[in-house]
Amino acid sequence: MPSREEIFDKVRAALVEALGVDEEDVSPEATMVGDLGAESIDFLDIVFRLEKAFGIKISRGELFPEDVLSSTEFVSNGKVNAAGLAALKARMPFADLAKFEANPSVQNFANTLTVEDMVRYVASKLAG
Repeated sequence: MPSREEIFDKVRAALVEALGVDEEDVSPEATMVGDLGAESIDFLDIVFRLEKAFGIKISRGELFPEDVLSSTEFVSNGKVNAAGLAALKARMPFADLAKFEANPSVQNFANTLTVEDMVRYVASKLAG
């Protein structure tokens, strides 16, 4: 299993290629959307690059559970409800959702995912 640093380096390389950002902009605490400017279409490219770099398979919705964020069961008035937060935590154990919980607006979710979350996700897939 690669070290956390090796995983970070490959994740950073994938993000630099997919998003056209500078290497120094890709820090562990950088958010995918707010800081790095990722858009929904970019996530397909990011998933492809991570699969290729690490030899893993990432199922649709596994890394970015948009189905939870668009479900009337989990969202009301633009906010993720308690059941939705529980579903996100179950699906995304690699992500720190504390900040999102404070203001669970669906619009805010895109600014939740950080580079470090991506590193933890890849590490969990490699360990799994």
